[in-house]
Amino acid sequence: MAKSWTDNAPSPKALAEHAHLRDPLSYRIKKFLLGAPLNRHSLGEQRLSKKNAFGVLSSDCISSSAYGGEQILVALIPAFGLAAFGLFTPILAVILTMLFIIALSYRDVINTYTKAGGAYIVARENLGINVSLIAAIELMFGYIITVAIQTAAGVAAIISAFPSLGESKVELTLGIILSLTFINLRGVKDAGVFFVIPSYLFIGSMLVVFVSGIYRSLNGTLPEYPTNTPGLLPLGEEQGLISFAAILMILKAFANGSASLTGLEAVSDSVPLFKSPEHLNARQTFSVMAMTLGLLVIGIGWLAYQTTAVPYQEGTPTVISLVAKASLGNTTFAGIFYLVVQAGTMLILFAGANTCYSAFPNMVRIVANDGYLPKWLTSRGHKLAFSNGILFIALFSSILVLVSGASITTLAAIYALAVFIGFSITGLGMSKKSKGESSARHLLHLLSGSISLITVAILSIAKFTEGTWLVVIGTPIVLIMMKNFNRRYSLEQEALKATISDSRATTIVRHDVTVLVDKVDVATIAAVRYARSLKPRNLHAVHFVLDDRRADRLFRAWNENPALRDVALELIDCPDRRLADGAVEYAIRATEKEDVELTLLIPRRSYKGVLGRLLHDDSAEQIARPISDLPRVVATIVPFDIERIIKGSREVRQVESRTRETKVVTPPVRTESKWSTSAEKVSHYQEKMTPIGSIQWRKRAHVSGKVTAIRPASMSAAPTLEIEIWDESGGVTLQFLGRREIAGLEVGSTLVAEGMVGEQNGALTILNPNYRIEI
Repeated sequence: MAKSWTDNAPSPKALAEHAHLRDPLSYRIKKFLLGAPLNRHSLGEQRLSKKNAFGVLSSDCISSSAYGGEQILVALIPAFGLAAFGLFTPILAVILTMLFIIALSYRDVINTYTKAGGAYIVARENLGINVSLIAAIELMFGYIITVAIQTAAGVAAIISAFPSLGESKVELTLGIILSLTFINLRGVKDAGVFFVIPSYLFIGSMLVVFVSGIYRSLNGTLPEYPTNTPGLLPLGEEQGLISFAAILMILKAFANGSASLTGLEAVSDSVPLFKSPEHLNARQTFSVMAMTLGLLVIGIGWLAYQTTAVPYQEGTPTVISLVAKASLGNTTFAGIFYLVVQAGTMLILFAGANTCYSAFPNMVRIVANDGYLPKWLTSRGHKLAFSNGILFIALFSSILVLVSGASITTLAAIYALAVFIGFSITGLGMSKKSKGESSARHLLHLLSGSISLITVAILSIAKFTEGTWLVVIGTPIVLIMMKNFNRRYSLEQEALKATISDSRATTIVRHDVTVLVDKVDVATIAAVRYARSLKPRNLHAVHFVLDDRRADRLFRAWNENPALRDVALELIDCPDRRLADGAVEYAIRATEKEDVELTLLIPRRSYKGVLGRLLHDDSAEQIARPISDLPRVVATIVPFDIERIIKGSREVRQVESRTRETKVVTPPVRTESKWSTSAEKVSHYQEKMTPIGSIQWRKRAHVSGKVTAIRPASMSAAPTLEIEIWDESGGVTLQFLGRREIAGLEVGSTLVAEGMVGEQNGALTILNPNYRIEI
């Protein structure tokens, strides 16, 4: 009979926290900078309405209109002079036609891949693993370059309003990247009103600029900028359009302008974020986003044409700044609203960069889970964000800013190439998928993939020396690295794969333990104490003799120590002083019979710092490494931290016991939700909810807490299930007999239980309680 129900039962207690690791200095600094860590159970899924989704997801796409048209003029004006404005309109028309075709293609992608339809997913399912890896690489490049170019363009908007900051363009851009990195490491989400406002502010302010520009154009008051202002791009000589040089410059202008279409893929990558029906809401949002982008490109391009807004050599003031100032006029209100336009431009560019801090880590996590990137990219950090991915994108985008000098022209070409490779892969992948299903869909995707592929060729050739070489050369290098990562992971998985024979339980008649000894001290005594706890059939101690005098002193010290007298110390000659060889030879001899298993315990004294590593060797690892190759032999290193003893500090800190009040909390009685997944209802025999730390033995208790541990019995034992639940005051074990699981219950769930409080192993336990899982 359990002690709980006898007269001499002990006084059981609720489960309580006993100790935790002392926070090292690095962790205390992290907590100071990032705040307290988030509990993983606070990680929730947030669905977006169409209005919020448009604001959050369109910022990357729509913000590209702020610099796409300007980049066309940057290429044309030095080659064609003012005749560039005559070529500007047809190039914009071609880009808008491409926008229409690619947008129709991506609408169908969203309709087909209703969970997530980025280039990586489409290529993986339709074009094979190599093409999908190229898509993943271009997405990585695209996200990294997005952070660099959007922050640089946002800083350019600031400098356009405040020209005195022009000398600090690179420093300001790096500062913004650092700020965005810090914000995202602290766990600020990419949703909510704050990230919705920039998109609507930018679109609204630009509509005002367009209306004002049209009105002033109709009444003849829209000014034209002089073309001889100091700092403008030099005007080239007007020339024919048939020469090779002219064609090359037109292709460069088209390549520059294609940056206007970057960011279109954001919605297809984020379909699961939408409210149900996800794919329908995503399609509608995508359609509005594409039309808005087209409207902004047309409006900014038309005003640039009307005002002859020639870009500046330094990149500031920007063309969008010039057309806003010309359209709004010179009144006081116009001056104030001009600052609003620049603020909207700056904010949407920074918001577009910020979206990559969630999209990039999530994307590389998917690829890492497939085994093509390091696994540390799948780990959540202090604030539940994928911190390693955030730091990765911050580092490489900062390097790009430094190398390019925060030049939008250089970054735009690299950006466009990476994005259009993704467009072409998506289009061709969907073309293959729709082949035989619908000729119209097949032709649409084929056309989208083909024009994107042509754009890739133009960008690769026309802008190779201006930055796209980074993508052209970098892609195969990264592809080889990713294939090598996967090959290595595959080899490791194959090496650790349990065969059928390995999985069978092997009967070991004899388990022997040997402690390798090099001195008699507290580390050795601790290892021997641990060896006894393994309850071996035979316990041995072995010293490999490298020095006869030292061995003699060790032997005498061993025999004189009362804690070690029951274990015989064996001395084995090691004439060549190769300890690992000696250990392997000993292990092989000790396991000659197939029914013998040997555990070698190797005490390891840990020494911190450069001096500690300088004064001591790492012989424990050298011995353990080859031992692991032997069958039926396990090498276990028993660590002992010397530094803690020297400094008198402890890694584990005892938690002071706190006297808890036994006051019973009496909240309103909870009624069962229609969403409850429990098969058994909690009775109302005990209506009061009791803090777990206050429950008493042999009395009924009604408790609620978070599930922190689930312990089912092994399949070879009688079916039982133990569940630990905790609240702020303590913990208790719930024991269910005759079952191994509870449907719908998982670690982190909230469980309400009621029953009689008993005792097991000195701790309070509720046996077979009534329960309810809180959803």
